[in-house]
Amino acid sequence: MRITASTVSLTVEDIAASRDFFTEHLGYREQAAADGFASLARDDAAVDIVLLRRGTDVLPPGRRDRHADGLILAFTVTGLDAEERRLRSEGVDITMPLREEPWGERLFQVTDPNGVVVQFVEWVTPDHS
Repeated sequence: MRITASTVSLTVEDIAASRDFFTEHLGYREQAAADGFASLARDDAAVDIVLLRRGTDVLPPGRRDRHADGLILAFTVTGLDAEERRLRSEGVDITMPLREEPWGERLFQVTDPNGVVVQFVEWVTPDHS
């Protein structure tokens, strides 16, 4: 097997709100769209995103009314501080402020209008002093 792309499918209530959030603030572009569906992509290594409206019949019956809850969409980035400043200046609510974990992970989180948590990560060498 050779994987040629990766996509995460998120079930949300308001597709337009999530689509606008990802295209306006995170550099995604819409590849395709129809009633209850939008496909988003970037030109770098970021995972593609498919947004499906909650309740759509393309989902298995037991999963149609579930919401993308408990999921964290994490992106490893360069220039973490600058991204946090940029998003804040664009009015994006920073739902977890910039922090550094003892194992060397620097991160912050934002949440899209449908409650999808997006985490931005930059790895540093931990200080073991």
